[in-house]
Amino acid sequence: MLRLARLENGEAEIFRSFQGEGPMAGRVRAFIRLSGCNLHCRWCDTAYTWNWYGAGFAHERDAPGAPHAFDLASEMVAISTAQAAKQLLALGAPGLVITGGEPLLQAAGVLALAEEIRARDAGLQLELETNGTKAPQAALAALLDLIVVSPKLSHSGNLREAALVPQALQALADLPQAVFKFVAAAPSDLGEIAALVQMFGIAPARVWVMPKGQSSSDVHACGAAIHASVLAAGFSYSDRLHLHLFGAARGV
Repeated sequence: MLRLARLENGEAEIFRSFQGEGPMAGRVRAFIRLSGCNLHCRWCDTAYTWNWYGAGFAHERDAPGAPHAFDLASEMVAISTAQAAKQLLALGAPGLVITGGEPLLQAAGVLALAEEIRARDAGLQLELETNGTKAPQAALAALLDLIVVSPKLSHSGNLREAALVPQALQALADLPQAVFKFVAAAPSDLGEIAALVQMFGIAPARVWVMPKGQSSSDVHACGAAIHASVLAAGFSYSDRLHLHLFGAARGV
């Protein structure tokens, strides 16, 4: 079984759209969003996958007396890996993205899903998005064409020792199909990114930097502030295409 986030209509969050970020931006993909995360980024745009009532985690969208929090029972649904694979393949996309939350909290289920997908369609491009705190087991890594690792910087509000796990990051950096995508809030964040890239021996060509923002206007404003620093560092720039096209909605 897999624990999934829900769409606004209550169905499991499995959908077809354009990839909005990273090296595959603009490509048609089928997405499956798993519920649960071991990090709690203050600006997370999928807080409905982890920020449950009573947890007490801070979020940018908190208002006095009204935390940006969600009901676990309403936001999470369990389905079998076979059913998830059937729904994903029915979408007819050339690639599939397993995202979250943090998918590797459900490593056994993700492996079972990947094996199910490969058994039904061996040629499908299979991609995983992860926060980099856990490395995939060898059996899963062997089935993945692309791993997009998004380590969280200090502005995320997470404790450094929780967000940056050296053993996991090194294991991911050693995988040839892994690339790294960092959210930057200001030009000063490029120094933190450069230090991590150097620490784990990541080639600049494998690094994308994305502006922080939860709306199209936010992304444009932050992008204008950071793009020169990204270019100077020799990293690739990632936009957030889905926000420009669809806004901050689920299932897009």
